[in-house]
Amino acid sequence: MPLRLDPSFRERLAASARPLIGMWACSGSPLVTEVAAGSGLDWLLIDMEHSANTLESTLVQLQVVAAYPITPVVRVPSNDAVAIKQVLDLGAQNIIVPMVSSADEARAAVAAIRYPPEGVRGVGSALARSARWNRVDGYLRDSAAHTSLTVQIETAAGVAAASEIAAVDGVDAVFVGPSDLSASMGLLGQQTHPDVVAAVESVFVAATAAGKPVGVNAFDPAVADDYIVSGAAFVAVGADVALLARASEALTARFVPASEGSDRASY
Repeated sequence: MPLRLDPSFRERLAASARPLIGMWACSGSPLVTEVAAGSGLDWLLIDMEHSANTLESTLVQLQVVAAYPITPVVRVPSNDAVAIKQVLDLGAQNIIVPMVSSADEARAAVAAIRYPPEGVRGVGSALARSARWNRVDGYLRDSAAHTSLTVQIETAAGVAAASEIAAVDGVDAVFVGPSDLSASMGLLGQQTHPDVVAAVESVFVAATAAGKPVGVNAFDPAVADDYIVSGAAFVAVGADVALLARASEALTARFVPASEGSDRASY
């Protein structure tokens, strides 16, 4: 029986009249990811760079998310053709590649998600969930239409090359990471420093001029609002582990005497 795949993140961005709001899934727990998937948010970023997520845990999360009207995006650990191939074969349609700082690196990411002759992706669709084991008609022919590539700019070099990166054919969107960007600029931990904000917004200008949607990571609601005003087409506004950390701290602040809470924190 022929099967159809969901619209890609590229298609979701193009069809939306408002910025798409999403969150991170970093816990590696399919149950937690399923809870987030049913939240009503637009997109969910399953992270393999800064979390315990493996190929196996990412596969299960893609499977549980498939039951919900949310678009999963997987951030691969690095701009590596083998890692990208494996994640695509799990059935991930939407990939974020971190630490893209030049047009050549962007072109390498494009090549990794495309089959020859346009790219270098290995052909294993008959064995993989990506094509639902050859149950998706024309998967090899139409794979570029099923997949989307977002490149993440998060270094000063990437900011300087933003126009060239965004102009690369096959780059569907640009995502700015203020945390690593602030570190690259010598402002570690100062994501809202005026110079960092100016750098982020300069990427917005460059990507928009190239006709590519641009997004940003912003867990502070006020900062997220400001970036939306500045033209962000998609924003990640929270993370499963961060939400749990802050909510559990709030419970402690509400119910545990301050002196006891301080003593416990020192263990």
